Amino acid sequence: MKSVALALRQVARLALWLASAGLILMTVFIMSQVIARYVFNDSLVWSEPAAVILMGWFIFLGAAVGIREGYHLSFDVMLYFLPHGVKLWLHSISDLVVTGFGVGMVWYGSQLALSAWDVKLPSLGISGAFDFLPIVGGGVLMVLFSMERLARRAAGMPTARFGETDPLED
Repeated sequence: MKSVALALRQVARLALWLASAGLILMTVFIMSQVIARYVFNDSLVWSEPAAVILMGWFIFLGAAVGIREGYHLSFDVMLYFLPHGVKLWLHSISDLVVTGFGVGMVWYGSQLALSAWDVKLPSLGISGAFDFLPIVGGGVLMVLFSMERLARRAAGMPTARFGETDPLED
């Protein structure tokens, strides 16, 4: 299990690097569009749809890594008053719900992508499926990272909660 956790840590790092690169690239695209429009009185027709696709990628990749690192949305005031064993069960239920949500993202995102496969984005010249691939990719990672959390907990290994340092990171 430790080797799987270490491999998924590398996947999470890669996802964060890709999300960061997407954020920077999106910023460059939008800045280029503003300069082209207001300085050169011209427009880059591809910049907005490309920026939206990049935004989808960095949002869903970042959200998936946030799940692995315990930053996902939760209401945990009650957990401060419960015994440790009950907390573990509730964390596992939460991870199961997130896994189900990720499966839904993969399933419905794939259906959306397939339905838009033959549609061509005129400004980019690519398939409309590219608009929905971030949902599928983010869903796959959410399922992987949630399953990792469940497996680690079942193996007695710690899982990160709200940014706690993972002992495997040392």
